[in-house]
Amino acid sequence: MKKTYRTLAVAAGALAAASVAHAQSSVQLYGLIDMSFPTYQSHADANGNHVVGMGFGGEPWFSGSRWGLRGAEDIGGGSKIIFTLESEYVVANGKGEDLDQNQLFDRDAWVGIENPTIGKLTAGFQNTIARDAAAIYGDPYGSAALRYEEGGWTNSNNFKQMIFYAAGPTGTRTSNSIAWKKLFNNGIFASADYQFSNSTQFANGSAYQVALGYNGGPFNVSGFYNHVNHLGFTNQTWSIGGNYTFGIFRFNTGYFHYLGEQGALADRHDDAWTVSFKIAPKGALDYELGYQQMRVHDAAYTSDGFIPNANMGTPDLTTGLHNGFKETLYGSIFYHLSKRTELYLAGDYMRLHGGYTVSSTNGATNQVELTTGIRTRF
Repeated sequence: MKKTYRTLAVAAGALAAASVAHAQSSVQLYGLIDMSFPTYQSHADANGNHVVGMGFGGEPWFSGSRWGLRGAEDIGGGSKIIFTLESEYVVANGKGEDLDQNQLFDRDAWVGIENPTIGKLTAGFQNTIARDAAAIYGDPYGSAALRYEEGGWTNSNNFKQMIFYAAGPTGTRTSNSIAWKKLFNNGIFASADYQFSNSTQFANGSAYQVALGYNGGPFNVSGFYNHVNHLGFTNQTWSIGGNYTFGIFRFNTGYFHYLGEQGALADRHDDAWTVSFKIAPKGALDYELGYQQMRVHDAAYTSDGFIPNANMGTPDLTTGLHNGFKETLYGSIFYHLSKRTELYLAGDYMRLHGGYTVSSTNGATNQVELTTGIRTRF
């Protein structure tokens, strides 16, 4: 009888241990601080004056500073419940990025499940999957391989507009959305998302995207299709690109084609492409260089006289249609003090051609941005 009790006790202990193991959970506080100082920007006002300051309008050159909470709970069978809450702030003045819009978590607010069979399924406020798919070729600063984690592009105003080809009705992060990602054992990566309009006008404010890619080791490729319903307009984008790493060199390139409705006006057509390099020799330094070009055909101005970003068209478009292109050359040098902290020297040169106009140049056809900075993570 004692042996039976002992056996039962051991079994009960094993079950309790298994239950505790399955119920294991973790919550992590994390963040990133990026401070660009001093910064230089030409044509900073209508008189053509330059400005030397801290950040570009307070914003750093590379990464929006943020803090967040991410958590996971093991529920057994290889599955775990996951969540992320993330908020952006400006180090130069201590203000929240979007608190004036009553949005505390303006970068992420989602919950989901991750499982080896189904992949990752999340719902809430999160990156578009098109943004994540294009991150491997959009610039040289992110991951070379497709992954479950959200990706990002650099923060610089003079060449981040290309990311809006991957945007939905609420920008490159979608509200009221559900997203699925699956990385297969053979390197194939598939993903899809849908953004609900949350209104009786079901289509207006909704979007869907699909993306497909392949992690091939030194060679990675991906592409996406994006369909957006915004302010009564239907916009579509497809894109393809990839990267190749050989030794200390990484080469990235990608192409975007955009078709946007403009109400009673003719449709707008965009063709954009990007190419960039990263050199990462042994030691503390690495180097990046990139070039991009965004061409518009039959694009209408806003009432302020500017070309709106892709998928962000407004109902006050003027009757004139314009052709032109914007080109940007950018580069940087990083000095890594540790795995978490680095110093950088960076800059870009933007030039506008034909009917392409942007608000940041205040009527000028070119602009230079230069900065040094520090970026650290916790």
